[in-house]
This record gives sequence, structure tokens and C-alpha cells, in this order.
Amino acid sequence: MKTYNAPVGVETNWVVIDATDVVVGRLASYVAKRLRGKHRPDFTPHVDTGDHVVVINAEKAVFTGNKLTDKVYYRHTGYAGGIKTTTAGKILSGRFPERALEMAVKRMMPRESALSRQQFGKLRIYAGADHPHVAQQPELVDFKSMNRKNSKTA
Repeated sequence: MKTYNAPVGVETNWVVIDATDVVVGRLASYVAKRLRGKHRPDFTPHVDTGDHVVVINAEKAVFTGNKLTDKVYYRHTGYAGGIKTTTAGKILSGRFPERALEMAVKRMMPRESALSRQQFGKLRIYAGADHPHVAQQPELVDFKSMNRKNSKTA
């Protein structure tokens, strides 16, 4: 049996996902799978077969448990002793709430490589309900109703 290799010019789709009351980790896992193309039968690890993903209402995504206060994100300024911390709650209530979901998806993608950066470039996250990709005629994916654990109510 021969190994299948997807052709380089693979046709990609556009999908829109509404993140209202959706658990961040579960959504990030689904989005990373769609970006890589692992949902397709012609998936090839070294070819970009993933879809373009547009996530709207990212500011309304939720964390489970005590992650809003206990989950800590670290970054370093480059100077000695320059480690900075912030919590998930501060990110979601801050100026760019879409970064919480963006960091979760980025950490579920393969480590630094040109292919990973190319696949991650197909992700567009918007805090509100409006997006400028209507011309691409994206299909709406109802992620919340795929599994009862995907959404958090109350």
C-alpha cells in the first residue's frame, strides 16, 4: 500500500465559530485541529491542508473552575529579573480579550516551524460579533451544540 500525499494546492474552506459561553480549552483544541487539517481524510503532516477559521465573540468565552484567577500567564521582558505575570481574568477583561483564546490555540499547534506559522496565520479572532470575512462565504459551525461540555452555563 502506498502512502498518500495531499497535493500542494489543496482547496481550503472558511468557517465561523461563535465563542459565546464556550469553554476556551475545548474551543482551542477544535480550532487547532481545523487549522492543521486533521479533520480531513486527505490530511498530510507536511502540507497545509487546514481551513481558515474565524472566531467571533471571543470576549464572551469562559474558563471552567477557578482558572480566571488561578491560571497565570508568564512573559519575560528580556532583562534580568524581568518576568511579568498576568491572570486569565485580567486578559479577558482587558483591552484585547481575544488574546486568551489566541494563546490557547497557539500552544496547541506544533512547535515553531514555518508550516505551523503558516497554519496559525489562517486564524482570525474578533472580540465582537462583526467580522470582515463575509465575502469568503464562511460556513457557520455550531461548536456549542456538538457536546454538552463545550458550553458553560451559569
